[in-house]
Amino acid sequence: MDIFRTSDTSTAAVVATTVVTTVACLSLFQYSLYPRRKQILPGPLTTSLPYLSKDEIKDLPYQPDHFPGARDVETPRKYLTTTRDSCERCELCRTLRIYSLANLIPQTKYGNIRVYEFGPEDGRKVLFIHGISTSCMTLSEIANGVAARGCRVMLFDLFGRGFTDGVGDLPFDTRLFVSQVLLVLASSPLAWTGDGAMHLVGYSLGGGIALNFAATFPRMVESLVLLAPTGVIRSENFGRLSRLVFTSGVVPEAILERLTKRRLRTPIGNSVSKKRRMSTDAAAVAVSTPAAKESLLDTANQEVVDPNEDTVDSVHPFEARIAAYVHWMLRAHEGFVPAFMSTVRVGPLMAEHDYWRKLARVRKPGTTAFILARHDELIQKDDYREDALPLVGGEDHVFWRIVPGGHNFPFTHPKEALEAIFEFWGW
Repeated sequence: MDIFRTSDTSTAAVVATTVVTTVACLSLFQYSLYPRRKQILPGPLTTSLPYLSKDEIKDLPYQPDHFPGARDVETPRKYLTTTRDSCERCELCRTLRIYSLANLIPQTKYGNIRVYEFGPEDGRKVLFIHGISTSCMTLSEIANGVAARGCRVMLFDLFGRGFTDGVGDLPFDTRLFVSQVLLVLASSPLAWTGDGAMHLVGYSLGGGIALNFAATFPRMVESLVLLAPTGVIRSENFGRLSRLVFTSGVVPEAILERLTKRRLRTPIGNSVSKKRRMSTDAAAVAVSTPAAKESLLDTANQEVVDPNEDTVDSVHPFEARIAAYVHWMLRAHEGFVPAFMSTVRVGPLMAEHDYWRKLARVRKPGTTAFILARHDELIQKDDYREDALPLVGGEDHVFWRIVPGGHNFPFTHPKEALEAIFEFWGW
């Protein structure tokens, strides 16, 4: 009997050890391939800049004083006990409409947001929102041009870009971006909310965010300018494999992050070479062959490299600077790649048709402008004329203009972009 008891005990021990080992291995495997991120992924202001000399900071492609009027907005990080009456007197809470039965402001933990605000305090207020893979530096020429005409300008870096912290535990969808815009507006000493309080300009992803924001808060936005906005890009333009890799969840997060980093590190020369080969091939078979499909990762390169440039020597100096900035951000901002991946997955890039239809219903005719580029391979003007223009009410309802350049026209052709904006504003 003792022999059988010993055997049973040994068997149980082996089974228990096997189960524990298997669970531990699976846990380690899951953690390594599907890492659980922190709530806040700190940006370069706290992880990189403190360790750089003044000369090294001056050499950065995007510096902390790129625009005047810089401030860092610390978003709520803990529960704050309050009453409903006091909450109604709080500008932030009134704007966000945050109330709780327990009289608590919910914890958000978004980290710090880098904001710039400058220009005459009594000037027309204009808020700018930038694109998916860069900081607000891409809108330098447009913002400075508007400020030179007497406007009060505000720009900010989206979560996970520039000098703004990343958010590690939330999807980068319209809800997150609209919340960030409201936090930015509430951080100003001036009143940026209320009926007709501001004019909104969005570029690329920022255009998709701006459109959804204006459709949600139509009375707050006096005029809406959309520079090559995302939102209704045809999904088939990206290719089935690219969509499967990013949106299916089949590819583990850690592997996808490595692939994304490697693709975003592609030197600017390689990107220009790729575009040149594509352009040459397309010219030979333009009549009979449909346009080549882009990868979802090409949304990053489209904001940096003009697809119509034939050589590396023809690259605009600011393009090279932005490319250097993207490469630096890959090293210096741990929240950049997760933010990019999540935005590609759930951000307002495609299938936002309901917001676009709503925009036509809630905005007055002549208060929304679409400015697209003639050679944009991401926001294709013909696709948008066919798909997007009817959604927003047609040319009788919106201002529709085509300007020279590719997707990065706000800094390669800022003069033409500003002329279109000023024409829309009646200046």
